[in-house]
Amino acid sequence: MPKVLFLTTSHSYNDDRIFYHQAKALRDNGYEVKICSLCTDYKGVMDGIEIESFAVLEESIGTKMETFRKVCLAFHPDCIIGSEPLAIVAVKKFVKEHKISCIYDVTEWYPSMSMLQKYRFPAKIFHALKFSLIQLYAGFLSTHFIFGERTKKFPLAYFFGFRKQIMLPYYPDYLYIKESVKQLDPNVIKLCYTGQISKDKGIDNFFNAIDRLRQKLPALQIRILIIGSTIQESDEFYFSSLLQKYTFDDIEIRKPTSFETFTEAFAEADLCFDLREINFENNHSLPIKLFYFMGAGKPVIYSDLNGIRKHMGELSFGSLVNPHDAEAISDIIIHYIRDPEFYHSYAVNARKEFKEKYNWELIKDSFVDFVKESIDQ
Repeated sequence: MPKVLFLTTSHSYNDDRIFYHQAKALRDNGYEVKICSLCTDYKGVMDGIEIESFAVLEESIGTKMETFRKVCLAFHPDCIIGSEPLAIVAVKKFVKEHKISCIYDVTEWYPSMSMLQKYRFPAKIFHALKFSLIQLYAGFLSTHFIFGERTKKFPLAYFFGFRKQIMLPYYPDYLYIKESVKQLDPNVIKLCYTGQISKDKGIDNFFNAIDRLRQKLPALQIRILIIGSTIQESDEFYFSSLLQKYTFDDIEIRKPTSFETFTEAFAEADLCFDLREINFENNHSLPIKLFYFMGAGKPVIYSDLNGIRKHMGELSFGSLVNPHDAEAISDIIIHYIRDPEFYHSYAVNARKEFKEKYNWELIKDSFVDFVKESIDQ
């Protein structure tokens, strides 16, 4: 039975992509699978997948690398799938000595903006260059690449074009999607924001658009659903100031839900939003939540991100907008309210496209085959 080891520093051991999709797909095809994360302490077996996780994310680089090496030596995998450069670098000796495949699953920008936030100019430039070189080194050590989206193929796919690679988007499994296509009530609308609550992720843009909507349609009952939380203390202060500024009448704020119940949590919403700022990192990202909104049958209003346009083109179930244009965003919502049939057609389109183009079942076998071929070569 081939053995596959997932290594990740910043993702949880029960990450939706790693645990619920990739690891389970390999398990179902007869592989022995183990996940090692550095986020939280946990040891055990979940759904036939071994977990060995450690809360050492704040420890030194040496400690983190040694943790990965020990797990690798004990498990003795036939294939390693790493989510970050540190994971790839940590096991380079084992990969070389045992001549196994080492797959770098590129899903995040490296270096990310959050990694560089604590540095001031000109130190920021130095660290950006340093981290970029580390990623190139990880690419050099890897034997294969998985790219979560086209816009994140640079620079690895261009420096190491001879490496075998596969595109594996963040499509959800049917098992984790609750369909909730709705008929729109022209007198009441429920608008939903999910995820991290911060300026970068667009909470102010979301509130500003709703504020403009209530100015245009004062008789409309607007219900707001927020599923998420702040991470930084500064974000908490910022969010509190926005709540005082806008003083919405009907707003519900829920803590983040479990992955398995995510689509159930926003089932009563009519429209789902993601109005994140269009900076370099966001603009080249393909937000995972988009596919869950689509699978549930929710029309969406999203920032006009290059990552979405390159992957999907024009949306048949929503709008790509300037996140700062509250006037235009409110007009889109009003269009739905005044034409419930148009709204319903978009909701049906969302579900239809999920079933035909954007679900895990369509790409699962290509992932399993890619791992198998990396082991067999």
